[in-house]
Amino acid sequence: EQFLLRSRSKQRRDATHVLAAIRCVNRLELVGETWRHALNELATHAPEWLLTLVTPDWFDRSGTRFEQDRLPKEKKEQEELALAIGADGHLILSAIYNSATPQKLQKLDRVEILRQVWVQQYAFVAESLVWRQKESTGVPPNKLSIESPYDPEERNCTKRDTNWTGYKVHLTETCEDNCPHIITNVETTTATTSDGKMTPIIHEHLAEKQQLPSTDLLDTAYVNADNLVS
Repeated sequence: EQFLLRSRSKQRRDATHVLAAIRCVNRLELVGETWRHALNELATHAPEWLLTLVTPDWFDRSGTRFEQDRLPKEKKEQEELALAIGADGHLILSAIYNSATPQKLQKLDRVEILRQVWVQQYAFVAESLVWRQKESTGVPPNKLSIESPYDPEERNCTKRDTNWTGYKVHLTETCEDNCPHIITNVETTTATTSDGKMTPIIHEHLAEKQQLPSTDLLDTAYVNADNLVS
């Protein structure tokens, strides 16, 4: 009404990082807490079924949040613990995906997170379970790797000197001389989504609101050949 927001105005855009509301953990803590997280959900939805599988040492390892335990400091002992947790997780997953098990357990959110984390962190070599290593079995790229069972969509990313686990937010605002700067669009993505992929999406959303700019000021991360042509 005050003509402060005009169509075909000059606009600019940039992105900044958003931290996920989680505790950052290492790989051992990740698999331990993912396993504990899934057990708690199974104990709620299928307690009697779970009791047929549980062993006494599970209570010792999953009674409290995993990062609160005193974890081994030696690399060999850490890998041994990781393999023990991996074997327990595969036992649970094998039982869940058994034809005799109610299919509702396969659809539980924490079970699906457990399955994905186990695919990313473990592999079978000559029918033996191994802890994935970058040099041998490979590890998933950051754009796929789950960093926490409590927020499976966030990702770890490094941009120049900044490393963070979470998301990225893209802000577009007007920047006409002698006018207030008004935010016209906000887009939130995973931390690893490239800025260039967002340019056509942002333009599409601005077009829907009849707020496409006459001049779009961007840094080079938002620009590629396809975007320039379109």
